[in-house]
Amino acid sequence: MQLMRIGQPGHEKPVARLDERTYVDLSDVVPDFNEEFFGSGGLDTIAPLVTARAAAGEVATFDGERIGAPIARPHQILCIGLNYRDHAAETGQAVPEEPILFTKSPNTLIGPNDDVRIPRGATKPDWEVELGIVVGRRTSYLPSVDEAKDAIAGYCVVNDVSERAFQMERGGQWCKGKSAETFNPAGPWLTTADDIRDVLSLDMWLDVNGTRRQTGNTRTMIFDPYFIVHHLSQFMVLEPGDLINTGTPPGVGMGFVPPVWLKPGDVMELGISGLGSQRQNVLEPR
Repeated sequence: MQLMRIGQPGHEKPVARLDERTYVDLSDVVPDFNEEFFGSGGLDTIAPLVTARAAAGEVATFDGERIGAPIARPHQILCIGLNYRDHAAETGQAVPEEPILFTKSPNTLIGPNDDVRIPRGATKPDWEVELGIVVGRRTSYLPSVDEAKDAIAGYCVVNDVSERAFQMERGGQWCKGKSAETFNPAGPWLTTADDIRDVLSLDMWLDVNGTRRQTGNTRTMIFDPYFIVHHLSQFMVLEPGDLINTGTPPGVGMGFVPPVWLKPGDVMELGISGLGSQRQNVLEPR
């Protein structure tokens, strides 16, 4: 299934995407794609309903509605740094021996085509196309990597927008450069895990102003999604609906010589095969 939330911010309704034109409205049976939905087995509940309604012709047509993030605001957004060997190389940093973990504020989550706003005082805003994992059930101390597969609800495109000066030059944790408002566009849809044939063969790309900046594939991940979920479960409780950003391939702005930074008026376009694409206008600070 491909799950979406459409409508104005704070008023999105949950739907199941059938194709680029049509969807099944689920708002009469599902309040939202949130912690309660995933934690109560909501995916299993709606799957036969979507099939039945589609077969009966109970479908609606997309009509230019705003697309929200495919999940409601999560309990936490966890991020893995330097998770692609070629990205680590372009930043001049060593390949990590275990996942590098940092967090983003959950209120950074926005829709895939919403505007991204540069924060006040920023000098080095950057882009990062990433595969997002949505946690499907309350998870801790998983005994094996194989069991992590059952803890994943699905996957989506995310843009881990970053401010490198805040991240690298202002001391403390990376979250300072990751948690500005609008810094986590997600979607356009969540593809459930059972609909992904091979999560380690997904093409990834990102353009800025029509120029290709990032080209990659999830096969070059250092730590795959199952390892990541198992690893994180040894340190914390993962809640249903939590979002995990899994790292970016090469081509980020700070990797160019000289570096290339986002500026007001820029347009970012990005996507992952099978998971859809995003488009964001970059705005000046408030």
